[in-house]
Amino acid sequence: MGSFQLEDFVAGWIGGAASVIVGHPLDTVKARLQAGTGYGNTLSCIRTVYRRESVFAFFKGMSFPLASIAVYNSVVFGVFSNTQRFLSRHRCPEAEAGPPHMLSDLLLASMVAGVVSVGLGAPVDLIKIRLQMQTQPLQEANGLKPRAAALGEQPAYQGPVHCIATIVRTEGLAGLYRGASAMLLRDVPGYCLYFIPYVFLSDWITPEAHAGPSPCAVWLAGGMAGAISWGTATPMDVVKSRMQADGVYVNKYKGVLDCISQSYQKEGLKVFFRGITVNAVRGFPMSAAMFLGYELSLQAIRGDHVVTSP
Repeated sequence: MGSFQLEDFVAGWIGGAASVIVGHPLDTVKARLQAGTGYGNTLSCIRTVYRRESVFAFFKGMSFPLASIAVYNSVVFGVFSNTQRFLSRHRCPEAEAGPPHMLSDLLLASMVAGVVSVGLGAPVDLIKIRLQMQTQPLQEANGLKPRAAALGEQPAYQGPVHCIATIVRTEGLAGLYRGASAMLLRDVPGYCLYFIPYVFLSDWITPEAHAGPSPCAVWLAGGMAGAISWGTATPMDVVKSRMQADGVYVNKYKGVLDCISQSYQKEGLKVFFRGITVNAVRGFPMSAAMFLGYELSLQAIRGDHVVTSP
């Protein structure tokens, strides 16, 4: 079989859909904590959102990620798996069953996946954040005057398509990539701390006699990798969320450094760790669902009887 394998993309799509369904409610809480005001801690945020907007608020903006993040994850997993496979086979072309995982190969493949993820994922993340944040009460937006279009209680966007059209009309195509630089600083190291721990943890958990990790090993290694990755990515995730939410009603930040500076001056160093608990807690089930969906899909597509690491 050649180095390029299309089934990695198909399995990544299925894993991506599973992760969105599992993780979107906590993703909404994370966005409100990081970019909103007046929510306090995680439990306080959950209670406030539920009391003000009902349980459906936790699924606000889910349709767009469900349709798009599945494709996004398809590309990320496909790029990572095929890049890592290409590097490994280029290094050890004589290895029939696949050469052992090398840290350098995994590191480079993760970095490539991180760069690609920003190109595809920045607009998706922007739309999701804007839809999640548009119900933030106007009077709580740090005392800044809302834009005329946002006066009153009407939501700024009627849905994903209207959100895209509004951003392109008011900010241009570049507006869809607002916060992309912060996302790049989050995702390149973030994917290194996502794929590498997963591969080594699943190898470590799996007994030597087995050809591949069991579903339980995949679930545990994937969940732990997600918790590690999302926990460490929180500071840049806060900056990204704030920059992407900026523009729903007001414009406050000129760029990444300005966002960091304003956030630090107003709220101190602790602001960059806002949502770290929900990030780590949410990262476990999301990533466990992601990797389990990915690996079991590969198993079904290839007709294998064991799960195969990417």
